[in-house]
Amino acid sequence: MAVSIFDVTLAAVERVERFPSGADCDPQEMVEQLVAAAREWIKEKGTAPEAVGISVGAVYDWVTGCVTDAPHLPKWKGFPVVATFKEAFGVPVFAENDANACALAEWRHGAGQGCDHVIFLTFGTGLGAGLILNGRLYRGASGLAGEVGAMRVAESGPAVRDKPGCLEGFASGAGIARLGVAAREQDRETVLPENPTAKDVFVAAEAGDAVAIEVVQESTEKLGQGLATLLDVLSPERIVLGSIFVRAESLIRPLLEETLKREAMAETIAACQIAPAELGESIGDFGAATLAELGLAGKL
Repeated sequence: MAVSIFDVTLAAVERVERFPSGADCDPQEMVEQLVAAAREWIKEKGTAPEAVGISVGAVYDWVTGCVTDAPHLPKWKGFPVVATFKEAFGVPVFAENDANACALAEWRHGAGQGCDHVIFLTFGTGLGAGLILNGRLYRGASGLAGEVGAMRVAESGPAVRDKPGCLEGFASGAGIARLGVAAREQDRETVLPENPTAKDVFVAAEAGDAVAIEVVQESTEKLGQGLATLLDVLSPERIVLGSIFVRAESLIRPLLEETLKREAMAETIAACQIAPAELGESIGDFGAATLAELGLAGKL
């Protein structure tokens, strides 16, 4: 977790401090650390923030301002994020789940600038997504719009969401790692280690390992199927892909474009650009700041 100061006049992260977290992370203790760091900076600057934005790495209810589910952070379930930080700072507080926050960040400050219709996919350890439609964040009736990783794209596959065949099982770090394990169990010659990570798979594929290349191909084809559905249903101007695509675009893009040509309508493909995310490791800081900025302007 992290706390940062964002200067809206420069569109830049002015200062950031990061704190380790994990399954045993206590919300009250973590909040105290974040608040203490922020208050020290506020004291040094001699001025209070205009607003606080929070990118929540869990299932979040934007109506109540509470975490509703956090499998990797169980102690945070039900925690009143917005109310807690509002009490601490006495300024407006705005929060969203991290996929939505990152989508807004890339739309305002990154690869989605200048577009009214943007889809952002985290494409990291998991596969979350945020939808910007007609220049506004789209939450849907449940507030959970954008759960692209839950889409079923095959009869079977790594059950990373307890849903065999879901897109996240193929197009995420966790899913690619499981595909690598399954491929290695076929007793074929490969340089992949016994329990490969997604990074191991892409490094081996780059080096020409046939087993790793097949894993990348399977992952990318399924990602293409998922994106084709998004293209034909929502017709975005830009789809922004995060972490894994940023690092391995040269391997992924050719096969991804080939799959899209086969699966999506030519018109929706022509209207959309596939782009790597631009904000890198600072995307969470930009996401939180963008929430504060848009929240103050009444545009969330």
